[in-house]
Amino acid sequence: MENSKNIQPQLDGVDREILKELSRNARISNAELAAKVGIAPSTCLGRVKTLVEQRVIRSFSAEISPASLGLELQAVISVTLRAGARANLAAFMQSMREHPQVIQVFFLGGAEDFLVHVAVRNSEEIREFVLEQLSNNASVANTRTNIVFEHSHKGPIS
Repeated sequence: MENSKNIQPQLDGVDREILKELSRNARISNAELAAKVGIAPSTCLGRVKTLVEQRVIRSFSAEISPASLGLELQAVISVTLRAGARANLAAFMQSMREHPQVIQVFFLGGAEDFLVHVAVRNSEEIREFVLEQLSNNASVANTRTNIVFEHSHKGPIS
C-alpha cells in the first residue's frame, strides 16, 4: 500500500495562483481571493480547504517583527555535531525548537548539520545561548555564529 505522505498533490494553474496570493497575504478574504484568481467564492473555499488537507498549505501564521518585542539582534548559528552523535539529530532539532530565542532550525546536508536562527536582545544573549545551549551540549562538535544585519522572507511561490 502506498504511503499517502509520499504522493505529491497535482496542482493546476488556479491552485498555484491561490498559493501565490496567500503567500502575499494570508489574511485575504475568500471573496477577494476568489476574485483575484477568477473563480467563484465557493470553489475558492473548497480549493483552499483541499490544499490544507493535502498539506500543501501547512499553516497560516503571522510574521512578528522580533525588534518590536525588544529582540534587536538576530544571528544564524551553524552547528556541527560530533560523528558519534549522528543518532541524536532528531533530538537535537527538537531541543533547539523548544528555546524561546530560536526562530527557525534547518537540518542540512553539507559541512554543517544545522543552522539555528535566533533573535535576542543583545550580543550577550547570543553569547549565553551559544555557551549554555550549544558549547555545553556533548553532541556538538563545532559552532559558528553569524550576525544578521537584515532579513527578508519570500515564500517559494512567485
